[in-house]
Amino acid sequence: MKARRAAMMALLGITMAVAAAVSAVAHDPKDWPVPAAAKKMKNPVPRTPAALAAARDIFNDRCVNCHGETGKGDGPDAMMYTPKPADLSDAHMMGMMSDGEIFYKISEGRNAMLAFKNLLTVEQRWQLVHYVRTLAPAAKKPAKKKAPAK
Repeated sequence: MKARRAAMMALLGITMAVAAAVSAVAHDPKDWPVPAAAKKMKNPVPRTPAALAAARDIFNDRCVNCHGETGKGDGPDAMMYTPKPADLSDAHMMGMMSDGEIFYKISEGRNAMLAFKNLLTVEQRWQLVHYVRTLAPAAKKPAKKKAPAK
């Protein structure tokens, strides 16, 4: 019985390692290069409840079929595509991208992802940047260390 449990634990460990490696490769920035100038772009659209509501409507209309309702890349059409649609709820991946990088990817598209630069206004695409950021939980910042008392 112990041998079977050990084998199952080993298999689970290998499966988790493979999943982590696949995730790392799938989210490698080298897979979707973004020009340096685009990465530096700042979002000019204020993040307001109205902007988020408008972007949510666009997301539900244009993005849910591939990215899914919660942005996990598990929409009803997701399995048809290679590479798989990005998991926008992945805090690590989303934290690595600037607003300009997300805007560029929405605008230019690639492979099965449409280029929205001719389908949505500049304002709508920046609103979407704000909205997709809400799909990933904010990464917790490390607590600041207090300076030692003198």
